[in-house]
Amino acid sequence: MANRKLRVLVADDEALGRERITSLLGEHDDMDLVGAVEDGDKAVEAIRRLKPDVVFLDFQMPGLTGFDVVREIGPSNMPATVFITAYDQHALGAFELAALDYLVKPFDDERFEEALRRAKRTVELEEVERLRGQLLAALQGAPPVAAEPKFLERVAVESKGKVRVVPVSEIDYILAAGVYAELHVGDRRYIVRESMQTLEEKLDPNVFMRIHRSVIVRIALVDVFLKGEGGDYEVQLKSGVKLRVSRSRREALELKLGVSGPNS
Repeated sequence: MANRKLRVLVADDEALGRERITSLLGEHDDMDLVGAVEDGDKAVEAIRRLKPDVVFLDFQMPGLTGFDVVREIGPSNMPATVFITAYDQHALGAFELAALDYLVKPFDDERFEEALRRAKRTVELEEVERLRGQLLAALQGAPPVAAEPKFLERVAVESKGKVRVVPVSEIDYILAAGVYAELHVGDRRYIVRESMQTLEEKLDPNVFMRIHRSVIVRIALVDVFLKGEGGDYEVQLKSGVKLRVSRSRREALELKLGVSGPNS
């Protein structure tokens, strides 16, 4: 093992996540990135075809989850596995002890390096068989479905080669910015490589609401519901910012706010 590079596969449904791990791996001459895939089905195919030594495996992916990938491949055929999750540590459940390590998004460079060192040491010492036994035991005791989903708590924002972590609790509203989205945090703005639809699905609907195809707002910050120019509707936030409300979403917003809309 010492005479060859460690073969690494990355499986993550978020493009930014794949790019970040790829970039970090590129700083190591003894690592060989053999593939980067975006869903569970492709992860299964890549593991079988590429036979990596280590896989960084996102737990929540479209189609097959990380646990489904393990079931499909079979614990005895899995490479050393580092699970990746956007949820807090307690949500990792049974596979927490089965993986050689796990990373909770957004993780910093130091935490990634720690996982990578552990992966390299595990493969070099040929301890993968022991981990496979633990993985099998975890699978046998695991529920057939993925852990109950939680809502997004942090957003990783890449800017000028650096990754900034923005707590969801600090976001006031979100605007569409082409195919991406723009987070508004006080007087600061951050572009994220996520669609409005994806963010809407990940945010707690009791806290945020999509009031227009191009606007998601923190409900608690809505101060005034009013009729805008041309018969359109708007909300005014406590900061004074005005945001559009589509007619199709007006009634749902009224119910959320527990008020009647502006007079016609």
